[in-house]
Amino acid sequence: MLHLHLGLAGYDVEEEANGRVALELARQTRFDLLVLDVMLPGLEGVSVCRALRTAGANVETPILMLTARDTEADTVIGLESGADDYLTKPFGVRELQARVLAVTRRHTRAAPMAPAADGPVLLAPGLTMDLARRAVVVQDQPLELTRQEFDLLYHLATHRGIVFSRTRLLQTAWTNDTYTERTVDTVISRLRKKLERDARRPELILTAWGVGYKFADRP
Repeated sequence: MLHLHLGLAGYDVEEEANGRVALELARQTRFDLLVLDVMLPGLEGVSVCRALRTAGANVETPILMLTARDTEADTVIGLESGADDYLTKPFGVRELQARVLAVTRRHTRAAPMAPAADGPVLLAPGLTMDLARRAVVVQDQPLELTRQEFDLLYHLATHRGIVFSRTRLLQTAWTNDTYTERTVDTVISRLRKKLERDARRPELILTAWGVGYKFADRP
């Protein structure tokens, strides 16, 4: 049914029912959008999503998760795995098409930031970012970040010590009002797990309690 209705809406759809096979396909073939069901045979959707965000042809491709689970915890798990949006069953065809259009348009219209300097910029000890190449290196190891993670990190790191509210950060890394402040929290959590020596005791991306987040004042 998804294949049918997305095809009728003008999308070129490639379908795969097994999570492991879908992961191999998506690691090799670039897509404009990935729609993942959480309960996939072979390998469930959240694991597929996490794997796609680490390497392959679709590291930055927008991902829409579909699931019958509708609790806040399940939504957070889906977003923390790297999904861009989360749609719970049952849903109507028009809602599905609207979400697909929104997430692809958000990705397409995301304006690239102009490079602040030629080549990599040292933002903290062991942390360099190359905006022109959209590359991040931590302790001499290349780091795979989604577009949202990259943009959010760059914005915070280039405004060291300045506290930004979640609303302001939403306007920085997202361009659609379907996201909530909780989305910012989940992306910050993912960034800390990738960047910090101990995500539970962050040294770079700090919480300003009751306000938002900031990058550490001193390197």
